[in-house]
Amino acid sequence: MEKEVDRFIDHLKIVKRASEHTVRSYSSDVLQFIAFAREADVEQWDYPVIRRFLAHLQRQGCARSSVARKIAALREFFRFLVRKGIIQEDPTVGVVAPRRERKLPKFLGSNQIEMLLQAPDLTTPIGLRDRAILEVLYATGLRVSELVSLDVEDIGQSDEIRTIGKGSKERIVLLGRAAREAIADYIAKGRNELAAETKSPTDALFLNYRGTRLTARSVGRIVDHYVQSVSDSLKISPHTLRHTFATHMLSGGADLRAVQELLGHTSAATTQIYTHVTKERLKEVYDKAHPRAKSEESNQ
Repeated sequence: MEKEVDRFIDHLKIVKRASEHTVRSYSSDVLQFIAFAREADVEQWDYPVIRRFLAHLQRQGCARSSVARKIAALREFFRFLVRKGIIQEDPTVGVVAPRRERKLPKFLGSNQIEMLLQAPDLTTPIGLRDRAILEVLYATGLRVSELVSLDVEDIGQSDEIRTIGKGSKERIVLLGRAAREAIADYIAKGRNELAAETKSPTDALFLNYRGTRLTARSVGRIVDHYVQSVSDSLKISPHTLRHTFATHMLSGGADLRAVQELLGHTSAATTQIYTHVTKERLKEVYDKAHPRAKSEESNQ
């Protein structure tokens, strides 16, 4: 069966054009199920064994979101096997995934994001690079994987950047004035010094201290470093800046559809989670809009 799993992984990469994260997660989920079936000495993969596997996951305390993903992985795997004629029926038919917990994404307030953006030391090449990274993440809502794949030539004269997102889908994101200035300063005063550290020139926009392309993991460490420098209590990741971008755009009156396009979401339902606003914003809107919201003293 390992041979079929390998073919399935190739199918995800080549035909479905799934992200590395999805390929890694789905292959791990399928192999976990196969190991469970072998340990349970199951002779036939059918609906009951899928239910037994899900019950096993629940006993192990697996989160509902993880169970839902594993079901999705198994559905994709068994559909692949049916199409290839390896099995006759899909045992996942009728299996209902648990409803995922809808957690509101973390985002930074205006003061917090300003402190974070001002944290890098602009007298060093690394500081100039890091300021540009933070500004671009906040200005565009790019995923970290999209950020690190940017090349210098992707930054043209306009405010638009073309990027390749999930599923190899191309979209356009927009740079604001602050982000464009931060990139220009980094390219003019910092990138050349970093690029000089390697004998193999690269077109990558964001370089590490060795002069090679930054990785997503490195960006995570960079963001964590500056978060710790401005707050002992904040717990955020680079993805939090994407959440912050979306929340601030919608709170500022941006159209949901426009934000969906900028984020690269396939469904508007995914973007709608960002329509929440802070209590302070709700109170401000209420006080301004409702004729009987203010106290009598303030009306005199």
